[in-house]
Amino acid sequence: MKYKEYTAIIDYDEDLKTFHGRVIAVKDVINFYGSTPTELEKEFKKSVDNYLEFCKKHGKKPDKPFSGEFIVRTSSKVHRAIAEKASQNGLSLNKWVEQVLYENAA
Repeated sequence: MKYKEYTAIIDYDEDLKTFHGRVIAVKDVINFYGSTPTELEKEFKKSVDNYLEFCKKHGKKPDKPFSGEFIVRTSSKVHRAIAEKASQNGLSLNKWVEQVLYENAA
């Protein structure tokens, strides 16, 4: 389930006959519940909106899933090799790494 930049995973509790959702890939905890898929979706959107409003009200920057930045540590030998490969392909190091990661993740 997706809303704005947030993604949730859903579980179903057979005993309580209710769905439980939680937003993933953020440090803050955002949970929601619903008895039907329609109610669950409504509560998901409401929970995300409440979270964003809470952050705004308290001057807190909302946690955003997957900023698009991450650090990769490697040896200088590997760093040189990938920089050379990127250059041979007419790409910046970042663009080349992004392309290789995307091709291998898709």
